[in-house]
Amino acid sequence: MLLALSHDEPSSEAPFRGFRDDNVLARLETLDSRARRKGLAALDPKKNRLIPIGMEINERGRVTKNGYGVFHLSWMARRQPECASQIEEEVDAIRERIREAHHAPLRFLIWAGMGGSAEDKNMYNAAGLLKKGPRCYVLDSTDPSKLRHILADMSRRAGGRLAAALRSTLTVGMAMGMTSYEPVVNLEKLSRLYERHRIDSRPNFLYMTLPGSLLDQFAGPRGYRKVELQPDGGNSTAGRHSGPLTRGSLYPLGLAEVDLRSWMAATFLAREDIMAAWRLAAFLDTQGRHRRDKVTLLLPRPWEGAGLWTKQDFEESLGKSEELGIKIVIGERPKLANYRPPKDPRQDRVFLAVVVPGLAGPDRGKLGAVRRAGYPLAVLTLPRGTQLAAYMQFIHYSVFGMAWLRNMNFVTQPSVELYKSITGKLHVEAEKAGGIKKSREWRRMMNSPHLAAHRGGVKLFYEHVAALAPAGRHSAASIYAGILASLAGSGAIEYAELTFFGDTRYDPKGRAVRRRLEQAAERVFRARLKMPADIYEGPAMNHSYHEMIIGHGRALSTVVISDTAESIPEAGYDAGYHRAQFLATQQALAQRRRPAVAILLRDLEENTLEALSSFFSETAALLKSLRR
Repeated sequence: MLLALSHDEPSSEAPFRGFRDDNVLARLETLDSRARRKGLAALDPKKNRLIPIGMEINERGRVTKNGYGVFHLSWMARRQPECASQIEEEVDAIRERIREAHHAPLRFLIWAGMGGSAEDKNMYNAAGLLKKGPRCYVLDSTDPSKLRHILADMSRRAGGRLAAALRSTLTVGMAMGMTSYEPVVNLEKLSRLYERHRIDSRPNFLYMTLPGSLLDQFAGPRGYRKVELQPDGGNSTAGRHSGPLTRGSLYPLGLAEVDLRSWMAATFLAREDIMAAWRLAAFLDTQGRHRRDKVTLLLPRPWEGAGLWTKQDFEESLGKSEELGIKIVIGERPKLANYRPPKDPRQDRVFLAVVVPGLAGPDRGKLGAVRRAGYPLAVLTLPRGTQLAAYMQFIHYSVFGMAWLRNMNFVTQPSVELYKSITGKLHVEAEKAGGIKKSREWRRMMNSPHLAAHRGGVKLFYEHVAALAPAGRHSAASIYAGILASLAGSGAIEYAELTFFGDTRYDPKGRAVRRRLEQAAERVFRARLKMPADIYEGPAMNHSYHEMIIGHGRALSTVVISDTAESIPEAGYDAGYHRAQFLATQQALAQRRRPAVAILLRDLEENTLEALSSFFSETAALLKSLRR
């Protein structure tokens, strides 16, 4: 692995040398080994800097969890090559169990999980790694629309017979947090469908979670099979670190007949490759300390699906600091007109390009233009034929390297828990009130004096930033533009997120919403405000990169939802919990004093989406006049 740096100014050489001088790699292996041999009670966080960086510590100063499994699993697989055969045998047994129970082949895989429990599967799908296995659907939302469209596609592929599709389906629930409720919601609804069709669901369900978690409490009593996440039976990986080497990552690959021995071996990085990862960490950290912390990631086209996984790994791990952040910008093509000049003190971009000979992209001409213009640029060249597993492990080492340099814990995710706890309270209240739309919070939003209507069924709710809105009567677009101009002009925001609370993967209408948000990101934020914008769906993004938005801040969140929701009556599935998450997201941001607005759509019909586009177009035009 070769790393070439351009415009490494100020030089990152000194922090990089620290990894060698402090013998970090050997210390890392020694600490992990000691934790496993002598137990966590033998560890003193005050005597080893690596402990508070990669382990969980309680209020009494005692280590409660070793989080270095992300590296240990690779070291273990190198010592124990039989790990691959073990996983392959387990995968074969899963297939056979379904065949024996239902006399049906395994044709479909539904993976129910959030954030780190799901993003690697999305990445594998996008990279084409799962083509030879059962069709894999990632169920990472409590929006009934997502499950409804998954079931519709399965039924269509099974000749219109949902019962036949269910018999041929493996559903995996995965949650690496004690309080993750989303997989429980989806497993419960799917379980009802099996009951409705009088199918024994036990051969078709398995789950991976922590002992005593909400998922464990639900699935265990129903007779669903629990599988240990790690091949060593341990509990030392965060959800976003579950790929590439836990069962949560290996099972989908094994079912798709990926060569697991080769996959695991790809994670056995040589010492010089690990040093290259830490060289990159030193470069990104140094740039970040000089406010160039918007890392524009450019990947080979077949690997572009790895962008979100990479984003999550960095931002959820390193987004806890008010002072230092690291924003991974994905989904962009280099466009110099959208960036501030390199000598502008507000220029905050740094570029990371990954090149693999034999894979198309990134555009060499664009990279050359970025380099010649004077922007900081790192180009990582991987050997021809490099597997995605090697890239994933390289990124894990890079994230750890930045955590080491910033003296920051890279395995915890405190901000994610905030929105989950608020969601739970709202959901309980909604059930007592007779539905989320009858709850106090939903009614307060819909009757707020800070709700402005745009034509065509689009409404802007801006209560959490009302102090920044222009005085007097104004259109919704004028209010939004005024808020943006105020936040951007004061330097309070440096990037934005546009998040649709709905399905943008399987639902054609949801995909249409995403296209409109992509256009808005270009017109309003990149072109007008010279800042990056994230586009994704909620609540998955709350688990993926909300740590950065809540922890570090400096973003405007615009969350979008349709007032018309889908349901699955035969499974007793409505959108109540999903809407509670929509409200909770705004409340969590407001509690941390992060600016947020909501856009409410009448429905997802074409006329409404045209109105949404016109709202953003008017905003862009107003920003142009306001910033003259």
